[in-house]
Amino acid sequence: MTTQLPDGNRFDFSPIPPLESGDRLTRPEFERRYQANPNIHKAELIEGIVYVASPLRFQQHAEPHSFLVTWLGTYIAFTPGVRSGIEPTVRLDLDNEFQPDIVLILDKTVGGRAKLTPDGYLEGVPELVVEIAASSAAIDLENKQQVYRRNGVLEYVVWQFFEEKFDWFVLVDGEYQLLSPDEGDRVIRSQTFPGLWLDVDALFTRRMSRVLKVLQQGLSSPGHANFLEQLENKK
Repeated sequence: MTTQLPDGNRFDFSPIPPLESGDRLTRPEFERRYQANPNIHKAELIEGIVYVASPLRFQQHAEPHSFLVTWLGTYIAFTPGVRSGIEPTVRLDLDNEFQPDIVLILDKTVGGRAKLTPDGYLEGVPELVVEIAASSAAIDLENKQQVYRRNGVLEYVVWQFFEEKFDWFVLVDGEYQLLSPDEGDRVIRSQTFPGLWLDVDALFTRRMSRVLKVLQQGLSSPGHANFLEQLENKK
């Protein structure tokens, strides 16, 4: 219901509808309902359709999430010009607004494509996105993957927890190709962020000391040193 106020302005007193999975909304309407429902902690707009996340279990999501945060947090600590965020709202395009588990981005000062908006959200394309797919593998590996590919996310990582499967995709000529571990040491090496190395077998067996040891080897590699020099020259 819209009412005209004494000062001549008009105000809409109609109640804001709840945000529910399956709603087909524009991005502004999605944000309006999301902000009006503080009890909802995570919701995403995927190809114009709302997906409200279920509560997260500790062993299937929260703990593996913490492992990846530790790994990526260590990388950015030694890589000035690279930033990461946990479950940020990312405005990708008019029909898609995601909250990925983790993003890794280049700062705008060194050519990053995602920017921080005046209202505090990310807008544009993160360089690397990480998702933990304990129970949402279909969404993460189909709908969301296609949106990330179409928008040009350079690397997309999906940890399928129950299947103990770790898919690391890299964008090549507009299509995602699987980035496989090197046969010799079973380590996956990022193509976008030199020095970002991951021992997937150690991650699966919760040997975080080994995960960080391999990462430190990446941080000590000539490729990472060259990357740091490139970032410094872009400032």
